[in-house]
Amino acid sequence: MSPRWNPNPDVRTGRHVVCNLHVHLVFLTKYRRGALTDAMLSRCEEIMREVCADFEAELKQFNGEQDQVHLLVHYPPKVQLSKLVNSLKGVSARLLRKEYDTHVRRHLWGGHFWSGSYFAGSCGGAPLTVVKQYIENQQRPTG
Repeated sequence: MSPRWNPNPDVRTGRHVVCNLHVHLVFLTKYRRGALTDAMLSRCEEIMREVCADFEAELKQFNGEQDQVHLLVHYPPKVQLSKLVNSLKGVSARLLRKEYDTHVRRHLWGGHFWSGSYFAGSCGGAPLTVVKQYIENQQRPTG
C-alpha cells in the first residue's frame, strides 16, 4: 500500500476486495404492538451483538422504541444480508420470548415476535453520523 494510505478502521480488506459496507436495519414487532421495554431492548442489543459477531459483522449502533428496533451494522461482503437479518430476527425472537415469556404473551400472540417485513438501507460516508444520531434519538421506553 502507498505510504500515504490512511487506513479507516471501517474499511475491510481481503485478498481481492476493499470494502466498507454498512446497513441501517429496522425491525417492527408483530402488529406494531408496543411489546418492548427498556430491559428487553438492552437484552435484544446483547443478543444482536452476538449474532453479528457470529457473522463477522459488527453492531455499530442500536436503539429502539416499544414497537421497533434500529440497528447500524458493519458487515463483510461475504455475508448475505437476508441470512443475517433472518438470524438476527430469529435468535432474538426465540430468546426474548423465552426470557420475557409472561410480558410477551400479554402483547403478542400466535408465536410471533417480529413482523415478517423489515427495512434495510445501505449507508456510508458522511450520512453514517446522521444515521447514528437518528438511532440514538429513538424514544426508548423508561423503566
